[in-house]
Amino acid sequence: MSVFKGAGVALSTPFTENGINYNAFESLIEYQIDGGIDCLLVCGTTGEPSTMTKKEKQDAISFVVNQANSRVPVMAGTGGNNTASVIEATKAASDLGADAILVVTPYYNKCTQAGLIKHYEAVAKATKLPVVVYNVPGRTGVNILPSTLKIMADIDNIAAVKEASGNINQIAEIASLCGDKIDIYSGNDDHIVPVLSLGGAGVISVIANVAPKDTHDMVMAFHNGDTKKALELQMKAFPLVKALFKEVNPIPVKAALNMLGFDMGKTRMPLCDPSEETLEYLRREMVKYGFDII
Repeated sequence: MSVFKGAGVALSTPFTENGINYNAFESLIEYQIDGGIDCLLVCGTTGEPSTMTKKEKQDAISFVVNQANSRVPVMAGTGGNNTASVIEATKAASDLGADAILVVTPYYNKCTQAGLIKHYEAVAKATKLPVVVYNVPGRTGVNILPSTLKIMADIDNIAAVKEASGNINQIAEIASLCGDKIDIYSGNDDHIVPVLSLGGAGVISVIANVAPKDTHDMVMAFHNGDTKKALELQMKAFPLVKALFKEVNPIPVKAALNMLGFDMGKTRMPLCDPSEETLEYLRREMVKYGFDII
């Protein structure tokens, strides 16, 4: 049940003071598709779903599905720390036309490995869509062990893992234990080529918001055997990736998109504007990368 092979983008959500800026959202989606992006993720971490209402999230999913118009698959983030609510959100995303769902590990509860298996099994049984497990212990306080993921991989529609632990040893163990039962997507933009070298299918990316073509080309160059070009693009991206994570994501990437002329607005509280130091650093790295910025 592979969702995509290549580069997926974790879309930033453009906001006004009153809600979602759909004109800016349309522009961003078209920029991604024109750049060759292979999948659109809506309501991922970069999209700030934790500060969106249920209606806003459903409206955002519906909008991205309609705008994509089957040109690329749309993945919807439906995760949370209440299994019943995740199932409800997953069913809604399916009804709205999403092609897959991304489900982050439950946060704050700090459930056991056995609890993780039960959680993902319950969500997977509630939908026919491919389920992408999202492991990001730095945000959730919970790490999915490779042995746990091996068990999850036997559930028919658990299709992939977005691995953002940053632990290459762990990713290698996942690849060894799970084989071709699930796809592995890098969840870190500075680890795209290393994860591909372990058999990864691609990346679900933050930097793709500003550089969709290069992110797509990096992954596809590797898959096509041009590892030299893939490595060159990874190294080209590295300084900008550092700048995009100078403060917590998505604060810098939203600022970067504003610099490119997308009317993204501000991040929602409790996130706040980046410092002047961060903005200056980001501007400098954007120019070095080759962007004409505002």
